Amino acid sequence: MNHRAIRAIYLFEMARTWRTLLQSIVSPVVSTSLYFVVFGAAIGSRISQVEGVSYGTFIVPGLIMLSVLTQSIANASFGIYFPKFTGTIYEILSAPISYFEIVLGYVGAAATKSIILGLIILATAGLFVPLHIQHPVWMLTFLVLTAVTFSLFGFIIGIWADGFEKLQMIPMLVVTPLTFLGGSFYSIDMLPPTWRTVALLNPVVYLISGFRWSFYEIADVSVSVSMGMTVAFLLVCLVVIWWIFRTGYRLKN
Repeated sequence: MNHRAIRAIYLFEMARTWRTLLQSIVSPVVSTSLYFVVFGAAIGSRISQVEGVSYGTFIVPGLIMLSVLTQSIANASFGIYFPKFTGTIYEILSAPISYFEIVLGYVGAAATKSIILGLIILATAGLFVPLHIQHPVWMLTFLVLTAVTFSLFGFIIGIWADGFEKLQMIPMLVVTPLTFLGGSFYSIDMLPPTWRTVALLNPVVYLISGFRWSFYEIADVSVSVSMGMTVAFLLVCLVVIWWIFRTGYRLKN
């Protein structure tokens, strides 16, 4: 394995984060803090508890997942799209580095950024509401798996997109609505039976449910199902990326 090439791609992508610190880290943290203020204070004053947990505390895992999902996709998609846009992708493809190592460098950097952001938001949440993580190992497992999975998904979007409009289309029109409707701010058990059945078709429900269980031991679906759905989506993304590099889709033409 070409560790030097992986390290070069990884450090280059991480350096871009530090150059755009305000946009990459500060802005998402401030936005999430506003959610705590608006939803935790305004709505939380009207909803005392959800499944035995105060509303402000209940929404913390959902808000962290919201930020991790969106930032993983954004970081990975832009990271691979920009070399395509400038034409430097051909230098990478012709270099003595395998496709696996290219993916490892870009996706590893995107996932690292999202994990760091998620931990910062978690620490910030502690300033607003009391937090107690029942299963810290499971919490980190879900956080890492989610960051890696959606970084892979963002990598696919970055290769598929042939313009900045398409780069933003799926995150804005698909992923963000699914996240808001996936139980970030409520339990799907609060929905009528019909809408609860519809909600179970949303894959984000399983991510947020498993992540919330690691905090409070409350979940909308089984933890094993949540983990299985996350791993399944991860494998699907890996298969799609394998096919992209195997066929050269949107890379060699």
